[in-house]
Amino acid sequence: MGRVTRTGTSLARLGLTEPWAEATLTALGWWSGDRPAAGAEPIMWALARSPDPDLALRAAERLVAAVPDRPAFDAALRSDVALRGRLLALLGSSTALGDHLVTHPDRWHRLTGAARPDPSGYAAALLTAVGADPSAPPAGSAAGGRAGLTGVEAIVALRTAYLDELLVLAASDLAAVGEPELAVLEVDDVAAHLSDLAAAALQAAIAVAAAEAFPNGDDAGGGRLAVIAMGKCGGHELNYVSDVDVVFVAEPADADAAKLAARMMRVAGEACFEVDANLRPEGRQGELVRTLDGHVSYYRRWAKTWEFQALLKARPIAGDVELGAAYLDAVAPMVWSAAERDGFVADVQAMRRRVEDHVKPEIAERELKLGRGGLRDVEFAVQLLQLVHGRTDDALRSPTTLAALAALSDGGYVAREDGANLAASYRFLRLLEHRLQLQKLRRTHLLPAADDTSALRWLARAARLRRDGRRDAVGVLLAEWTRNARRVRRLHEKLFYRPLLSAVSRLPADTARLSEPAAAARMAALGWASPEGALGHLRALTGGVSRAASIQQTLLPVLLDELSGSPDPDRGLLAYRRVSEALAATPWYLRLLRDEGLVVSRLMKLLGTSALVPDLLVRAPEVLRLLAAPTAGQADELTRDPAEVAASLRTTVARQHDPDTAAATARSLRRHEMLRVACADLLGMLDTEQVCAALSAVWVAVLEATLASVQRALSTGPAPATISVIGMGRLGGAELGYSSDADVMFVCEPANGATDSEAVKYATTVAETVRRRLGAPSPDPALVVDADLRPEGRSGPLVRTLASYAAYYARWSEQWEAQALLRARPIAGDADLGRRFVALIDPIRYPAAGLDAAAVTEIRRIKARVDAERLPRGADRSLHTKLGLGGLADVEWTVQLLQLQHAGDLPELRTTSTLEGLREAGEAGLLAAEDVAELVTGWSTATRARNAVMLVRGKPGDQLPRSGRELAAVAAALGYPADGDSGVFLDEYRRTTRRSRAVVERVFYGW
Repeated sequence: MGRVTRTGTSLARLGLTEPWAEATLTALGWWSGDRPAAGAEPIMWALARSPDPDLALRAAERLVAAVPDRPAFDAALRSDVALRGRLLALLGSSTALGDHLVTHPDRWHRLTGAARPDPSGYAAALLTAVGADPSAPPAGSAAGGRAGLTGVEAIVALRTAYLDELLVLAASDLAAVGEPELAVLEVDDVAAHLSDLAAAALQAAIAVAAAEAFPNGDDAGGGRLAVIAMGKCGGHELNYVSDVDVVFVAEPADADAAKLAARMMRVAGEACFEVDANLRPEGRQGELVRTLDGHVSYYRRWAKTWEFQALLKARPIAGDVELGAAYLDAVAPMVWSAAERDGFVADVQAMRRRVEDHVKPEIAERELKLGRGGLRDVEFAVQLLQLVHGRTDDALRSPTTLAALAALSDGGYVAREDGANLAASYRFLRLLEHRLQLQKLRRTHLLPAADDTSALRWLARAARLRRDGRRDAVGVLLAEWTRNARRVRRLHEKLFYRPLLSAVSRLPADTARLSEPAAAARMAALGWASPEGALGHLRALTGGVSRAASIQQTLLPVLLDELSGSPDPDRGLLAYRRVSEALAATPWYLRLLRDEGLVVSRLMKLLGTSALVPDLLVRAPEVLRLLAAPTAGQADELTRDPAEVAASLRTTVARQHDPDTAAATARSLRRHEMLRVACADLLGMLDTEQVCAALSAVWVAVLEATLASVQRALSTGPAPATISVIGMGRLGGAELGYSSDADVMFVCEPANGATDSEAVKYATTVAETVRRRLGAPSPDPALVVDADLRPEGRSGPLVRTLASYAAYYARWSEQWEAQALLRARPIAGDADLGRRFVALIDPIRYPAAGLDAAAVTEIRRIKARVDAERLPRGADRSLHTKLGLGGLADVEWTVQLLQLQHAGDLPELRTTSTLEGLREAGEAGLLAAEDVAELVTGWSTATRARNAVMLVRGKPGDQLPRSGRELAAVAAALGYPADGDSGVFLDEYRRTTRRSRAVVERVFYGW
């Protein structure tokens, strides 16, 4: 070890910055001039390694002044490395224990090399301190021992003895901070020592309480009282400063037993630590003591899930030994069957969320215990796994978190790497918690604020963290805290499911049948409706020794965790299996899921909600890449501009020379785009108008591209006709849904000297070829080109010339056809011909004189007939999105009536869009602003709901489900919480459409 020789800055380099430091060191004989005094160099280096050298030096000065034999103390400090490391690290870490040592200076002998913390001697030391006989039966049992001291004298004696033992333990815990060569006392060993010390303190406290409560020895005829530790003390993992949670069981549970329990709590609280009995049955409102039968009766009839979780750590630590053991034997079967309770897993998860929600936002990032990635994340995950799997595996029934985690790992319920990482992070967080509490012996779980550099530096040094070449000690501390918190949170979120997967994939084929019932029971406890089916999917996905199976074993815990929050996790798991099997030969599929966390989250939500998405995904796997988080500075691919998509589709199809290939390419690109829109819709990234516009844009692009490819294929010279495709219905209004057909009309005009007959023949061939190629059977969603809105419907010619349309509308047109033409707009083919068709029909659909009363009556009559005849038998009119009250038809007919009445005078109403028509009607004063809002909301809600039905079922439907998982999935698709009450969605849907219907009745029907 090199000597410190530089004057002026040498003490600062050792961390001693106070102006009085040099004089103090010189007076102590540890410093001479500009260097350590002879033989004191080891002391100076140990002092420099102390978390706060100035604090340690000031406390050492006070201690030296108080010790009765200063030469002996000084000699020991120079020669005993253990004393030096323990003492100076302790004095720089804990002001409270430093003060205790100064008050009792002879205690320094307990820190020498030969001294060790001895849990086997804790009870004897504390009982002796209060004048109780350690060999007598424990206080609280029949003829149990009593303390010789009572009152203030007993409390002072117990406090001093407790701090004496705590002093030795803390010094041993910190020894390696002051002298790195000394052995490190692991944080779980420290926690076990603290638990044993707390148990000893309660044994001494109940001895004092017995002496105070029954001074004459008349302890109510030999009544018995057992003290059951709960929480961290019960789990053998207590902190330096913590309440000790207890439950009292007594025979009989009378006033004397209650008096003894209450007095014990007071004695322990004044001497050592607070004793909290609020985990007893009925909490603070319940009786302080109960009989064993009283406890058992309560837990059987009234206990909540959290109470069984708390009982997992129950351990008798004081009072009557036999009664404590009987209590443990009685409650254990109930603890290990608690996971069979309905909603058990959901209750535990909700409890963890409530704990997080109660953390104040301003301290959440510094909360070691309760925040995200904190100690509670580890403890809740481990306890849930214990309670679920400990029913059939006794090895998991340890009340100690780290021991239980090790058992879970050894048993294959948790991957060894995950178990080791979680344990390491837990130990790190507990170490920080211990150091923070030691400082002033106060209960705290908060890291110092980010701007409190001195406090952070002290904590880093107390935790034996040093600079790493890139960062100082504070930087290392903050980086380690962040890394461990993130790791804890990640592992917490996956460990609910890892155990079952590991067990299923590890079973040999000849024994799998034997263990399936147990595995199915576990899956049921985790909330799956069909555990047997889920197990089959898991075995199929993780079986074998392939690389894919290995990655699946890594992925599935996270995937299942995500799926558990979806409306139908069983169907989602089946869909995931289908997708995985279909993409088994796709090399990037599993890598994408493994490396992109957002893909996993998004995909599981989609698969657990929608039947349409997996059907499309197996044929358009490339869309999975769009689920990844966008690169910084780039837009999310899921919200790509529909116009850009349409242009790309037309360009790609145009490169295909074969018309069949061109049509197949167009359909493939439509499948891709439909899946993209569905994903963005379900993930809440597109609103209703954007979804409709995107679906309409791709349909238009498909028609344009296919029409062009067919015309190229049929061309052997100048074409005999120009052709225009007129969009009708929802296609014309750019309001297509996932299940909408493409309503169109075909118009042609002779070209290049051809006759009308030749033009129509050619155009009909083109139109029929387009319809046939797009409507051919295929695994893709159907592309139905519907021309039934043409003149004379199905009986009329598929294609007419512009002149023929003019003649028909002039002579034969009916009112419903004028109404249908309100949605007509050119979407493909010859643009000029399309414009002239629009000019032809404008006077028909926008009559200059509006509508007379007879025409209005006729429209209302037709609407009433449609409502009566087309609504399916048994349909619920309040939940039918198309023909139901206040639904799509109601709103659309209302807008169209206003257009027929007023668009001749108001050009602003001349739009094919329902929503735009509503807004323009409001601007023109035809509708009140409130009415516009109700109709827009009603139409949008019905459209979204209709789309959601298609997304969820994978097939068209206008009727909303009334209950069950399908309703939950529809509600989730619309943005309602998957774990909420889906009836809320139905109530809101009915309320919205009821308001819309009220406007329709007033505006359309004139009621």
